[in-house]
Amino acid sequence: MNQSSFVCISDYSKEKILRILAKAAEFEATPNRNLLENKVVATLFFEPSTRTRLSFETAVNRLGGRVIGFTDSATTSSSKGETLKDTISMVSNYADLIIMRHPLDGAAKYASEVSSVPVINAGDGSNQHPTQTMLDLYSIQKTQGTLENLNIFMVGDLKYGRTVHSLLIAMSHFNPSFTFISPDELKMPEEYKQFCYEKGIKYTEVSELKDISQADILYMTRVQRERFLDIMEYEKVKNIYTLKNKMLDKSKPNLRVLHPLPRVNEIDTDVDENEKAYYFQQARNGVFTRQAIICDVLGLI
Repeated sequence: MNQSSFVCISDYSKEKILRILAKAAEFEATPNRNLLENKVVATLFFEPSTRTRLSFETAVNRLGGRVIGFTDSATTSSSKGETLKDTISMVSNYADLIIMRHPLDGAAKYASEVSSVPVINAGDGSNQHPTQTMLDLYSIQKTQGTLENLNIFMVGDLKYGRTVHSLLIAMSHFNPSFTFISPDELKMPEEYKQFCYEKGIKYTEVSELKDISQADILYMTRVQRERFLDIMEYEKVKNIYTLKNKMLDKSKPNLRVLHPLPRVNEIDTDVDENEKAYYFQQARNGVFTRQAIICDVLGLI
């Protein structure tokens, strides 16, 4: 494995997380720098993406680098049967860094093992999304003034939601308390609840989105149709939770609503004007955190 790659959030210690977040704040203050002059970054998106891809490409451009890659695997040789190994081996001849999203769990780790250049995981199946987690942490730190001792409510697809899996692992450094809100079909996997037990992290599980009065962070997720093999199972749970503006009336003043986006029906548009809605600012923070991550894996900070 390329030792500079960023594949799992567990690749970063607490100290490194805080160092990256501090660098992200510096990039937010001064985003345009020529740190990637003469560098080529390949963005390989085998799965659809809007925010992740565009924020990565914006980050590279603001750092003075150049971007190559694809956004539709159907237009590449993988549609002809080329293996992931051959694709990665080929692209690593052309670029200084590979940023990859793939529908299969573990694909990013495998890519990092065959690549001659660092690989950043931009999401692998239902496994992890570590750069989303870093921008989530940056958003939480900005809005709460700390990452320590927070009550985090996670809502929706906790089974397949790679963003909540990565965030849970990252927050384990900061003594959180979790409330998992999901239907039985989409409960947090046992391995992550076992992780909480081993780390001494308090959590509760409920099935209804009712009392959010103690939440510091309300992390909403969409039910992901693309993860379901049985469309009837998806239809049963797709609209099970919808956050409405009036539901925030009795919430804490410091509460912020986060969402990795895209949303479908899980947050009403009437929430958008509420000062506690932070998901669009959260997406903006992705540029600065990804600038910091790119520079870190390339040894530029």
